[in-house]
Amino acid sequence: MATNMENENAAHTVQSDMSGLGRVRIFDTTLRDGEQSPGAAMTHEEKLEVAALLDDMGVDIIEAGFPIASNGDFEAVSAIARQVKNAAVCGLARAGFKDIDRAGEALRAAKNPRIHTFISTSPVHMKHKLQMEPSTVLEAITASVGRARNWTDNVQWSAEDATRTEHDFLCRAIELAIKAGATTINIPDTVGYATPQEYFELITMLANRVAGAEKIVFSTHCHNDLGLGVANSLAGVLAGARQVECTINGIGERAGNAALEEIVMALRVRRDRMPFTTGIKTEMIARASKLVSNVTAFPVQYNKAIVGKNAFAHESGIHQDGMLKNAQTYEIIRPEDVGVMGTALILGKLSGRHAFRDKLKTLGYELGDNALEDAFRRFKDLADKKKHIFDDDIIALVDDSVLRGADPIRVEALKISAGKNVTPTADLSLAVEGGIRSGTASGDGPVDAIFNAIRQLYPHTASLQLFQVSAVTEGTDAQAKVSVRLEEDGRTVTGRGADTDTMVAAAYAYVNALNKLLVKRKKTAPEALTVAR
Repeated sequence: MATNMENENAAHTVQSDMSGLGRVRIFDTTLRDGEQSPGAAMTHEEKLEVAALLDDMGVDIIEAGFPIASNGDFEAVSAIARQVKNAAVCGLARAGFKDIDRAGEALRAAKNPRIHTFISTSPVHMKHKLQMEPSTVLEAITASVGRARNWTDNVQWSAEDATRTEHDFLCRAIELAIKAGATTINIPDTVGYATPQEYFELITMLANRVAGAEKIVFSTHCHNDLGLGVANSLAGVLAGARQVECTINGIGERAGNAALEEIVMALRVRRDRMPFTTGIKTEMIARASKLVSNVTAFPVQYNKAIVGKNAFAHESGIHQDGMLKNAQTYEIIRPEDVGVMGTALILGKLSGRHAFRDKLKTLGYELGDNALEDAFRRFKDLADKKKHIFDDDIIALVDDSVLRGADPIRVEALKISAGKNVTPTADLSLAVEGGIRSGTASGDGPVDAIFNAIRQLYPHTASLQLFQVSAVTEGTDAQAKVSVRLEEDGRTVTGRGADTDTMVAAAYAYVNALNKLLVKRKKTAPEALTVAR
């Protein structure tokens, strides 16, 4: 298969030359398709933080959102358009003029705006989803792309469910989009149905058959329903596509999207088989992964390629022996190339501030004196409770300290009574608006008692949507990392907390979510629409 792909690719040199010899553009849709993951909604501030990091790491196009979905999405896209310095900023729009104009308005301040408009082209989508005749769909393509060109000459058009679309109709649709002014043509595998060979053949066919294909850039957008998102995307690149749509950590609807970090590192490591480059600063990959995981409360699986906790971990004695002799025996990627600085050092209760500060630097943290002192104090408290302190313990400790240090409502004291034949109760003290509020509440369990106590001390109407506990490291003395999601009047927030005491971590997480909700109450936005591609 690889040999056939290389031979076919040689016939498509025009596609390569259009965006620079061997250059593949990275189109990141974490803020749009990634946020469509159930429960992955981000706040306005979190979106700006993610967008800034994507821009710094060299992403070519940032799909900032779906402006017509809600006022909140419109405001986020507008703010990102004003903030981003290097990348093109893209807004998604359906084929309707209202969608396109809303996207154009949101992108007014962007240095390089892109409107991404789409419509379904497969028989099943046209019949059951759109309830439109093929001829009407073709008319909508010409009209929508033409409308988008009134706003910008950087227009991307997508054939939703392209991999299940009849070839003749797909070619006709693309030709109309090109004629109307589209400069990028996206070929989504919307439901993750294709295999790599099929996807390669599809891009090859389109490059050969579509009139005007030499004038545009073909893009991939592959979902991961069969676990083939990355493989299909790379097959598309080998066939001539020079843009890849992907997300940090592979988040997205259902089983997610092709993962940015896997695409970029596969192209870098296997340049012998895929002679292409990207503009990504790979040493920022781990940082981006961690940020997206934190703001979405979606943990990265331990064995996730490139960014998983175990991606550069070696436990087997045989592997360790090989690593000590030459790291290339068991690692094809250097940890530092993706921003992982090694995790073998173990700090303990006898470590001083200098060692702690140095360790924080290796983990990518630069704290001010006050924040450092607070983190060091908590580190000492943790070291008295745990026999071994791992890097993940320190990361959780610092992240939690930074989160809670900025909260106007804080947990000051907590005492739990629970056990067999005992009604669980929580004695809680909160620091609120410069004063201390204390009270006692009971519940069906200790967590329920804590949350009832918080509601008693700071009354509110938010409902609990998610309570999730995970261990930061192994062992019975591991820190617990807790995520809490609250919902109030259509506003959803996620709070986080960490501590060796799971109940304390739960209190921290709930109060952190409550603080976020207080900020979000000041803003109003209709519930976001869900868009599938």
